[in-house]
Amino acid sequence: MNTYLELVIFSLIIGVGATIVMDIYAVIIKRFFNIASLDYRIVGRWIGHFKNGVFSHKNILQTAPIKNERALGWLAHYLIGISFAFLLLLIWGTGYAYQPTFWPAITIGLLTTIAPWFMMQPAFGFGIAASKTPNPALARFRSLKAHAIYGIGLYLAALLLSIALS
Repeated sequence: MNTYLELVIFSLIIGVGATIVMDIYAVIIKRFFNIASLDYRIVGRWIGHFKNGVFSHKNILQTAPIKNERALGWLAHYLIGISFAFLLLLIWGTGYAYQPTFWPAITIGLLTTIAPWFMMQPAFGFGIAASKTPNPALARFRSLKAHAIYGIGLYLAALLLSIALS
């Protein structure tokens, strides 16, 4: 198979798989510990306001909702998951999908925390690394945990793919 085609297909499979693992984790912690994860409507609202030239908000929760923000947010969530899987394969090569190892996946998973801390949370009006939230340390810890789970998901999805490829 063409390396570029492998890169795209493997990124889709691994990215969707890893994002599903992250979402399963979110359901588990909500059900058993009543800890809510990010409401992807907020992500959809943020992206939805791009068309108006608005890229940051004083407080996204007080910003006017947009049509289909939940669907847009979930689509963005999965596209972001696929993009980070693409990054994993871009750095370690498509051969990673044939022989996945844990450390590259968890490294990418943890590094993905940079996006919410330094881009999304400030743009939502929550400050750098959730510094303007009621409990920044807890928000940071939960973000790191969720992204570590995503990293584990990258590994598990790649492992399942490697089994399917063999």
